[in-house]
Amino acid sequence: MSSSVSTIPGPHELVPPIVLTFAGSDPTGGAGLQADIMTLSSMGCHPLSVVTAITVQDSAGVEALFPVDADWVADQARALLEDMPVAAFKIGMLGSVENIAAIAEILSDYPHIPLILDPVLASGRGDELASEEIIAALTELLLPQTTILTPNSLEARRLALDEDIEDDDPDLAECARRLVDAGSEYVLVTGTHETTPKVINTLYSDAGVVRADSWDRLPGSYHGSGCTLASAIAANLANGLDIPDAVRDAQEYTWQALAGGFRPGMGQHFPDRFFWARESEDEPSSD
Repeated sequence: MSSSVSTIPGPHELVPPIVLTFAGSDPTGGAGLQADIMTLSSMGCHPLSVVTAITVQDSAGVEALFPVDADWVADQARALLEDMPVAAFKIGMLGSVENIAAIAEILSDYPHIPLILDPVLASGRGDELASEEIIAALTELLLPQTTILTPNSLEARRLALDEDIEDDDPDLAECARRLVDAGSEYVLVTGTHETTPKVINTLYSDAGVVRADSWDRLPGSYHGSGCTLASAIAANLANGLDIPDAVRDAQEYTWQALAGGFRPGMGQHFPDRFFWARESEDEPSSD
């Protein structure tokens, strides 16, 4: 009897870069944990996920939010980190002060792993997702551990507001300076909520402006654009890019995902995080 060689491929020895995301679950798949997982997968990473909150929402907005118990958040993260090497952390909506404290304590054991923090303070419709206590805890406990903070202009102004200054109204450069002073190594302020003809996204460090990128404004409003951008930066850093290039390439990816977006329900548009797969399907066959 002749022997045969199996053609079924075995396990691959090369492990893709692993990124751990802490975020709330979005059952629509437009934002939150699901958006992070899709973005990281699309960009060649293996996503690990810690659920920080459960939400009731549709494509129009968030109806309810239930934070996961902080001990459960910590246990999820510890189990993963004791088993697999992580190349980057990404943080989204955390749900409670207790969750912030638990996550900050865990991350303090991994100071050399880059942390990308997307400060989710409200939904696209304007639903409040972060109290003043949550903002204070985020600023005090997580900013000093953050590699790149990715607020939109509204979030940057809210995070940087100084209650001790009467009628405080800092411009975005001053907001970024204050947030860097608060501990974040870099701050990427996105301009989607501004009235400029093009969207201007500016990366700051303690040296000032690192880079500023201009993008054509797209029609409509999008659910999960901030999650996509922050996760794309995390993926790029996990894949070995330096910070300016990681930020630039993540913006390109996000813009393409938004440009190829779709409207699955009666609310906002969703980014198509696998736009490149759709483009391949549209190419004519060579046969």
